[in-house]
Amino acid sequence: MFQTAKIDQADKKEFYRELAQQLTGLLHGERDVIANAANTSALMFEMMPELNWAGFYFLKSKDELVLGPFQGRTACVRIAVGRGVCGTAVAKGQSILVEDVHAFPGHIACDAASRSELVVPLSHNGEILGVIDLDSPIPSRFDADDQAGIEALADIFIAASY
Repeated sequence: MFQTAKIDQADKKEFYRELAQQLTGLLHGERDVIANAANTSALMFEMMPELNWAGFYFLKSKDELVLGPFQGRTACVRIAVGRGVCGTAVAKGQSILVEDVHAFPGHIACDAASRSELVVPLSHNGEILGVIDLDSPIPSRFDADDQAGIEALADIFIAASY
C-alpha cells in the first residue's frame, strides 16, 4: 500500500522533486489512465497548499475536453478547445499560468472562488490528450517553479498511463 509522506514546502524545487518521486511510486505498475488520473489528482490536492481544485480534462474529440478525475468542488463537464484557460492551453499546445483569472479573456468560472490557475497539456507522441488543471483561491498562487513541477508530474503520468 502506498503512503504519502509529508514534504517540506520551503524550497519549491525540492518540493516538486520529492512530489515527483511520490507520484512515480504511486503510479508504479499501474497502466489504467483513469486510476492514474484519480490518484494523481488526489496526491496533488493533498500535498499542494492553497488549492481548491486539482484534476484532469481529457480531449474526447478534436473540439472538446471532457472532465476527468479530480479533487475539489464540482466542475464544468465540457470545455471547447480554444475556450477558457484549459481550452486555450490545448489550442496553443503549451502550459498557461494565470495569476488573475478575472483578467484572462474568456475565463470559464466553474468555481467562483478560483482566482489563479495553472493548466499543463498532456502530450504523448506529439498528440495532446488532455490537461492537468490546478485552481487556487489565492491570486498569483502559481509561479514558474509550479509550472515546471507540474509539467514534470504530467510527464510521469503520461509515462505510466500510455
